[in-house]
Amino acid sequence: MIQLLFALLSAEVGMVVVLLFKTPLRKLAILGLDRLKRGRGPVMVKTVAGTVLVVLASSVYSMLKIRDRSAETGFLTPTDQVLMSQNLLEASLMGYSLFLALIIDRLHHYIRELRGLRKSMEAVMKQNRALEETKNGGSDDLKSRDKETTDLNEQIKQLKLELDAISKEAKAAEANATALGKQSEGLLQEYDRLLEDNKNLRNQLQSIDLRLSHSDSKKNP
Repeated sequence: MIQLLFALLSAEVGMVVVLLFKTPLRKLAILGLDRLKRGRGPVMVKTVAGTVLVVLASSVYSMLKIRDRSAETGFLTPTDQVLMSQNLLEASLMGYSLFLALIIDRLHHYIRELRGLRKSMEAVMKQNRALEETKNGGSDDLKSRDKETTDLNEQIKQLKLELDAISKEAKAAEANATALGKQSEGLLQEYDRLLEDNKNLRNQLQSIDLRLSHSDSKKNP
């Protein structure tokens, strides 16, 4: 399961990187996310997210049980140490995966909004130019056109403000994704260390089992 979670985490990091930079791959990724959010896609995504949450809660519960058991005995057995490390790693990977899924959803939403705002601004600017070109009627027409031009300029200012706000949010999401990538690298190193600890603990357990079996054979000749 840990290998599957690492594969999922790597795929999500790759998707975040693709969405951050304007390349042909980003268009394909956006099209794929658009299709995923149609039909039964949202139901499937919610089902998978709910399943991951349940497994995450199960891992946390297992860690709490191990901690309570160690509190009663006063020490952690090698087996409990291995189980605690494994549950902690699985819980961390699932938490990061859910967070990256949220980052991907927000990036997709902001990119779609930015495109819509740009199209709206282009349409408003075209209308503004058309009004300025046709501004040669009577005084009443000029006043009404001036009013329309003023309204359009206000709309442009408002759209620019919204565009700036969305750009700031997109930059914040990019910074979060970069930080998460660094955390993912640290997590991979921690996973390697835990695998080595797990191997050492298994060797210790095998050695203890051999000693116990040897002592039992001496007691019962």
